Amino acid sequence: MTGSSSLGPASFSTQANALMRKNLTFQKRNLRTNCCLVAFPLILCILVFAIQVLVNAQLDKPKNKCGCISKGVCGIEYSTLDQVGTCPIPSPPEWPALMQLPRPEYRAVNIEPFTDLPDESCRRTGSCPVTILVTGGNRSLGESLVGNLLTSGFSPNSSDVLNTFANILPGSDTDTELNNFLESAFFSNRYMYSVQPRCTTNSTFYVPIKIASITLQQEVRCVQGIQLWRNSSSAVNDEMYKGFRDGNPDRKINEIAAAYDFLNSNENNFNVSIWYNSTYKNDTGSGALGLARAPRSLNAASNAYLQLLRGAGVKMLFDYVKEMPKAGTKFTFDFSSLLGALFFTWVILQLFPVILSSLVYEKQQNLRIMMKMHGLGDAPYWMISYTYFLCLSLVYMLCFVLFGSIIGLKFFRLNDYTIQFVFYFIYINLQISLAFLAATVFSNVKTATVIGHICVFGSGLMGAYLFQFFIEDESFSRGWVVVMECFPGFALYRGLYELSQYSLTADSLGIDGMRWKNLSDSDNGMRVVLLIMFIEWLIVLPVAFYVDQVISVGSGVKKHPLFFLQNIRKKRMPSFRKPSLQRQGSKVFVEMDKPDVAQEREKVEQLMLEPTSSHAIVCDNLKKVYPGRDGNPEKLAVRGLSLALPPGECFGMLGPNGAGKTSFISMMIGLTTPTSGSGFVQGLDIRTDMDRIYTSMGVCPQHDLLWETLTGREHLLFYGRLKNFKGAALMQAVEDSLRSVNLFHGGVGDKKAGKYSGGMKRRLSVAISLIGDPKVVYMDEPSTGLDPASRNNLWNVVKRAKQGRAIILTTHSMEEAEVLCDRLGIFVDGSLQCIGNPKELKGRYGGSYVFTMTTSSSQEEEVLNLVHRLSPSANKIYHISGTQKFEMPKQEVRITDVFAAVEKAKSKFTIYAWGLADTTLEDVFIKVARGAQAFNTLS
Repeated sequence: MTGSSSLGPASFSTQANALMRKNLTFQKRNLRTNCCLVAFPLILCILVFAIQVLVNAQLDKPKNKCGCISKGVCGIEYSTLDQVGTCPIPSPPEWPALMQLPRPEYRAVNIEPFTDLPDESCRRTGSCPVTILVTGGNRSLGESLVGNLLTSGFSPNSSDVLNTFANILPGSDTDTELNNFLESAFFSNRYMYSVQPRCTTNSTFYVPIKIASITLQQEVRCVQGIQLWRNSSSAVNDEMYKGFRDGNPDRKINEIAAAYDFLNSNENNFNVSIWYNSTYKNDTGSGALGLARAPRSLNAASNAYLQLLRGAGVKMLFDYVKEMPKAGTKFTFDFSSLLGALFFTWVILQLFPVILSSLVYEKQQNLRIMMKMHGLGDAPYWMISYTYFLCLSLVYMLCFVLFGSIIGLKFFRLNDYTIQFVFYFIYINLQISLAFLAATVFSNVKTATVIGHICVFGSGLMGAYLFQFFIEDESFSRGWVVVMECFPGFALYRGLYELSQYSLTADSLGIDGMRWKNLSDSDNGMRVVLLIMFIEWLIVLPVAFYVDQVISVGSGVKKHPLFFLQNIRKKRMPSFRKPSLQRQGSKVFVEMDKPDVAQEREKVEQLMLEPTSSHAIVCDNLKKVYPGRDGNPEKLAVRGLSLALPPGECFGMLGPNGAGKTSFISMMIGLTTPTSGSGFVQGLDIRTDMDRIYTSMGVCPQHDLLWETLTGREHLLFYGRLKNFKGAALMQAVEDSLRSVNLFHGGVGDKKAGKYSGGMKRRLSVAISLIGDPKVVYMDEPSTGLDPASRNNLWNVVKRAKQGRAIILTTHSMEEAEVLCDRLGIFVDGSLQCIGNPKELKGRYGGSYVFTMTTSSSQEEEVLNLVHRLSPSANKIYHISGTQKFEMPKQEVRITDVFAAVEKAKSKFTIYAWGLADTTLEDVFIKVARGAQAFNTLS
């Protein structure tokens, strides 16, 4: 059953292979759950697509089509503003050409390092002029030309709006659109400007703007324009750059409206370079650049040169700009791009509670520590578990993108798939790392699942209704946006937001969505998000591993915070450490009346002084104290236990419930850390070398730690691989194990463990503890719940398993203890009360016979006299309605005298029943336990 003892510890690859096979089998058994998980993004994609189809069907109704307002006559002039976007525009409207002006709060003023500009106080009143810089090879010519740029006096003509704007230098500080079908300056709440050398009190006027059937009154205000000479084009370029508004909070914003370099111009040659303000250009980064209001600046320079040559009355009137004609379109709505950032954040984050609950479940059920007890190291566990969740996440995300693309969601189809892959790949790695980190602080699956789902929905809602406003608010510092993106949920939302914006723009304009070249666009946050997530991934993963080792909620004994330094210097201990003399003295008073326990302690002390030891288990003054809570005192679960077990011995621990047996076992198998003292297994310290101890240890815990969906055979295959079994040897060891515990016949070994009875689970747990020839085995009440036949068969298995290994067994069955154990220790209130083989204990604590006799109630006195004649020191221990039980010291009684006295008594009174029995182990247990509890109560 146990296999060869020469296999040695399993290698990293063998452990990884065992865990990988177990996970794959587990995954196969949970196919229905996995299908539901994968179906979630499919259902959400279908839901988004269905909503989009329904909305588009409503938008495509006749009332929403171009020209429907006039009984089918198609044209923009017959339509409402809601219908204009779908109308064909064979003759686009004509709009005045405007100059791009800075907003009042950003106009150039006299602040360091800027000089000779208007005073900063004008920003408070909103009266700052717009600044135009001039340079060139001939200063006098340049100043003459710039003097003609601005028009002072004019009369607005309400009947010819275009002519009015053509005769002035009009400007606007609104953002431009991606096309010129509608000029945004006329559809904003802001007014327009007329740039003049100086403004008079009555320089504001209104002009009527007719759009389709609607006439708007546009306010035009005067703004002063000042021209400043600079000595070189580099000086102009430097000043404009220093005042550029790029989101840097440290940069002082000082925007220049325009700048002119007249180069080598003269009366015979006109040569000019123009700087224009593109800050307000609508640039989505999708390959479609918004309109830049540059033509009016060029027209102003041309007119200035003409007026220099031909006089003030000569102008080239720039009447209007207009868009190219367009055909009619259907009114459609890309719902996936509009809501993608929120919906798809929920889809991707849905994996987080799934991974988190899976990790916490293994800890809550003690399955992870069970795997560690059978030799699975932390490194292969982390590598295989991480790879397992990564593959699951990749399949999930692949289905997500594939489903969305197949049903036609433009969020996926218009953006570059390689960008999406890189973004999703980095994030799911970060998400898995975060799940591992979060799992270190949870020990309950329900709590972890609730917190995980709160993170899912909270991140999505906060991203949509808080973070998105900061992204779209140009006045909000970009630096703080980056800081907020350090929260993984916001980083995910920002990336999905960028993808949705690009696909939305691409769909409306018929262009490409996000491409790699777009990552360099100033407004595109994808590059920063990818960098943040990648760095966080590299940081969170090792931090999660470190925290798992030093906090260890449910994954074994905590390690020292500097364990990684200890591992570098640690070498295998050649001998046991020398015991503390002070510690020995502190226990002498407790053991003075227990010579057998004191003898065991002396044996341990001698072993601790020897350079080598042949004993498999040595416990030296092991103590466990649980701190007091809610006003209760601290609990001493184990009070300085000293014990030594050689190979080939089965040591039985007897004791009432709560005596501390399970606490002792928990310390020895690495579930809890000793408060003081030390324990050694095969020469290795349980406080520092549990990882190495696990490779030669088997455990049958008090409660069955099994995967409900795995069969008994699959459990043994997994643990057999951890014990370095391979190939035919593995199959044979598993088959022998199943046969030995009666789980082979009838296909029982191939049934799921969740369908096993309690007794079958106990037998499987025993088989797991013994597979792989462990040198030390701990069995915590192994026969609980077994029928008599199965219990007897299990005893035979344990008897055979004793050869060459040390076994510590706890039980409440005195029969089991006598059959299996070479030595017994009775454990009461955290300390050993006696120790020895069953025969010695019965001889030491049971030196009396138990005499029982049943008569009528009137003859009880005769029975009492009979007993006292046989044994003057006899003690009555039981009496009820004619039945009496007495303890008679063996040195006072001969069995032949008892039989003769009873035969003689039968002639004098009626005896219904009688018996004489030797002391049982159960009697010894009760006697020792009561005596110890009484002593502790008096103490």
